[in-house]
Amino acid sequence: MMKESRYGCSTRVEEGLSERQLRMIAIGGVIGAGLFVGSGVVIHATGPAAFIPYALCGFLVIMVMRMLAEMAVAHPSTGSFADYARNALGGWAGFSVGWLYWYFWVIIVGFEAIAGAKIVQYWIPGIPLWLCSLVLLVAMTMTNLFSVSSFGEFEFWFAGIKVTAIILFLGIGAAYVFGLWPGKSVDFSNLASHGGFFPNGAWAITAAIVTVIFSMTGAEVATIAAAESKDPERAVAKAANSVIARIALFYVGSIFLLVTIVPWNDDTVAASPFVAAFTKMGLPYADHIMNAVVLTAVLSCLNSGMYTASRMLFVLAARREAPQQLVKVTRRGVPAIAILASSIVGFLCVIAAAVSPDTVFSFLLNSSGAVILFVYCLIGISQVTLRYRSGSEHLRVKMWMFPALSIFTVVAIMAILAQMGIEKDSRSQLVLSLLSWAVVIVLYLANKWFIARRPEVEGAVAKPNPRRVLVLANETADSAELLAELHTIGADQAASYFVVVPDSPIETGAAATHGPVDVREATQQAAQSRLDHTVATLRSNNLDVDGARGDFRPLRALANAVDTFRPDLIVIATLPPEMSVWHRFDVVDRARHDYPQIPVTHVVAIPVAVEAFVQ
Repeated sequence: MMKESRYGCSTRVEEGLSERQLRMIAIGGVIGAGLFVGSGVVIHATGPAAFIPYALCGFLVIMVMRMLAEMAVAHPSTGSFADYARNALGGWAGFSVGWLYWYFWVIIVGFEAIAGAKIVQYWIPGIPLWLCSLVLLVAMTMTNLFSVSSFGEFEFWFAGIKVTAIILFLGIGAAYVFGLWPGKSVDFSNLASHGGFFPNGAWAITAAIVTVIFSMTGAEVATIAAAESKDPERAVAKAANSVIARIALFYVGSIFLLVTIVPWNDDTVAASPFVAAFTKMGLPYADHIMNAVVLTAVLSCLNSGMYTASRMLFVLAARREAPQQLVKVTRRGVPAIAILASSIVGFLCVIAAAVSPDTVFSFLLNSSGAVILFVYCLIGISQVTLRYRSGSEHLRVKMWMFPALSIFTVVAIMAILAQMGIEKDSRSQLVLSLLSWAVVIVLYLANKWFIARRPEVEGAVAKPNPRRVLVLANETADSAELLAELHTIGADQAASYFVVVPDSPIETGAAATHGPVDVREATQQAAQSRLDHTVATLRSNNLDVDGARGDFRPLRALANAVDTFRPDLIVIATLPPEMSVWHRFDVVDRARHDYPQIPVTHVVAIPVAVEAFVQ
């Protein structure tokens, strides 16, 4: 049943992602199109030892997921690793992780739309690449816009197809290698008979790690999706624990079988190793089957990329580091504006690929190339910092062999970044990604400077003994500073008051503790709690007080209240400038401009703990 509030807000909480959907997202999240296609490049460069860089990179991803699980269970947060970086290292780190991760995924969204279109062209050669990319992008955008569960259902089936394909390959490939295939005996000769186990030298393994690590990104998406499940802490812990088996089986196991079935230097391996293996085993229509599987993997990445980018925008807006409109959700609990914003950037990438593939699009790809490693590195540093700061007595999930493995993981990620700088082919990715990070840091500093520099605009002078006082507040609704000001105004107890608390998920703190799927109801509960407390406090002092929740936009809430209450004094309470969303958007100054005949008093108050209001 869905109930409407007087402000048109639904109070129904959508179910969100089911356990089976989240489980399949966690299982399939680690399987990208890079495994089906990119693995051929790694095999051709490394030889039969190709499964070793996959094992090494898999180990690092497992360590990162374990560190994430420790922090997520100890400090549940809709912002996931962006919040952990913020808490451990400061605002610059949270800002960096959030925006860099968003940037990484919106570029991936555009790239995967183009990759999917190229696969479709295999069957429909005449279709324009840009048009097909747009169709795929729009389809996945609509899926995400409809509801959280529709995203989960599509991802369930996409991931299911990927997982099924890998499991079938593992079963058939193992039967072929171990002599259970008709007319075939046990044969591991391809591991040594074409130039040895390290035909290009052992150093090729370190060079291959740079390529392999990017094919494994996506496992951390489960920690973001878990925020919209019924039991986030349990879901994150399970996703982190199961990633070990998934990487060992899907990556290391499948690559080992590939280099055993097909000679590493076979020309068909570099193009599509799975097609080469199926063809070697005599299975018909291998190219069509694997193209369909790869298309599914691409659509899965596109779907989850859109979801992940939009949720990170939601988190950034909730932490006051992105436009507040991005935190608005539909009645189905979907952050539609954040989804559309991410989709538009993805579409611009498609346009760039069509108009300028070798310059603009290449620049966009390279400028996000090392970003995920920056994020992983900050995750590791955050876990070490928080662990030393808070201790381990309260932890239910712990990083193994702390601090040795945590520090090793961070150092190993830094070593991969160094390897990118050494390798000529990847050096531009590192340099441009560092440039992207520098731009984000500049934006962070500029935002802080912009907020701090603006002077307060003088308004009309308040008349003595006002009779009708309108109060606009949210985070400061029951602060000592505001209550003291109101007591002073109504010292003669002749004034009447009307308190308005906007239904804002940002200012109530609901967006910081709830995902999009249930943020609406949490916002209403938090705003109502603040309103009730303020009204009750003033009434306990025999003041004539009434109040209501208002529009999530403070100036709209103020305008509605001015029209109905007709005040002769407006009191607006905000946080200090460096913490205040209202100060950032000139709420006080704009109120003085909009109501020149009504004095506007500005009260700067100390914030109230969100936990007191949001359960």
